[in-house]
Amino acid sequence: MPSAKYDQIYDRLREKIENSEYKYQELLPSEHMLVDQFACSRNTVRRAIGKLADEGYVQSIHGKGVRIIYQPYEQAEFMLSGIESLKEAVARNKKEYTTKVICFVELTVDDKISRRTTFPVGTEIYYLQRVRYIEGEALIIDHNYFRRDIVRGLTAQIAEKSVYEYLEDVLGENIVTTKRKMTVERVTEIDSKYLKLKEYNCLAVVSSMTYNGDGIMFEYTQSRHRPDCFVFYDQAQRVK
Repeated sequence: MPSAKYDQIYDRLREKIENSEYKYQELLPSEHMLVDQFACSRNTVRRAIGKLADEGYVQSIHGKGVRIIYQPYEQAEFMLSGIESLKEAVARNKKEYTTKVICFVELTVDDKISRRTTFPVGTEIYYLQRVRYIEGEALIIDHNYFRRDIVRGLTAQIAEKSVYEYLEDVLGENIVTTKRKMTVERVTEIDSKYLKLKEYNCLAVVSSMTYNGDGIMFEYTQSRHRPDCFVFYDQAQRVK
């Protein structure tokens, strides 16, 4: 499915900002210049800039233009506010990345799984455990629960590439909303077996519930991260 024009402009501008072609505290080219550059409408440019603002790359300054406020972190950034796959996040941070599926089963939700995920009892799901390697180190383990009626035909091979790419590009699903909770939890036996934990006895855990275009929760994921390797961030604006 081809991306919208404003998404293409957003990608180009974000790349230039991350590569410091547009530097911190500089102003983006004017709206008029961007309209000419991308051969599009003002509204399309404004949507692209709005997306950059939502993700903390730029800020509109009344009467002056759009100022770049993005600053790179030394550690990899993972956004709590946006919806991106780990593959997308790692690519944005310019890291090498691989995934290994260590468990892939088909289950029917029982009371225990329902309490954990909020999926209704009786829902047919895929349950996966995936170890994520970044720069060759096993740093993340994901516990994924996907509704089988929505993530149709999922396989371990697909899950080692990108479930979200499969959903959007093959199944034509829209991934619209996610709710996240972040906690710190003790290391489990599975964590110790598969992750390179060093001296750590706890992990940063992000639990996510993700919804499609029909407002149906199709995914519950618990993503368990070694705490020294990641920066989770959000950004907000004060409303008076």
